[in-house]
Amino acid sequence: MIIEETKPKEELIILVAEDNEGHALLITKNLKRAGISNKFLHSKDGQEVLDFLFKKGKGPHREYGKSYLLLLDIRMPKVDGIEVLRQIKTDPELSKMPVIMVTTTDDPREVDNCHKLGCSTYITKPIHYEKFTDAIRKLGLFLTIVRLPVLNGVN
Repeated sequence: MIIEETKPKEELIILVAEDNEGHALLITKNLKRAGISNKFLHSKDGQEVLDFLFKKGKGPHREYGKSYLLLLDIRMPKVDGIEVLRQIKTDPELSKMPVIMVTTTDDPREVDNCHKLGCSTYITKPIHYEKFTDAIRKLGLFLTIVRLPVLNGVN
């Protein structure tokens, strides 16, 4: 897990679950350009995300009393994003954490399935660089105004 920290605006920690290092860098860079100065944690596969959130295995784990937002890709190694979303949304404490799907998959069945499982929103990554960076900047503007729940449970 790569940890990149900037001056936090609040206690919100943004988890970026993305196996493509270039996409992860574009996401964090463009969120910062949109004024997001929170702490970013990057996971390269679904198992890392689950271990962090469910406090399993070695490595960093989520902290008591912090707010988290997950930007989740669908196509990831070890555990795919759909399974990560399913496990998060069936946990009593983690289910209140917002999960934004950020993926290249635009299949309407996938979009529908992710919403049925409880994702907060679904963003399709545009293929063109300029459109991709613009979409992430708009996401950053959205994130500057939302209020998110604190995770206090011991799970």
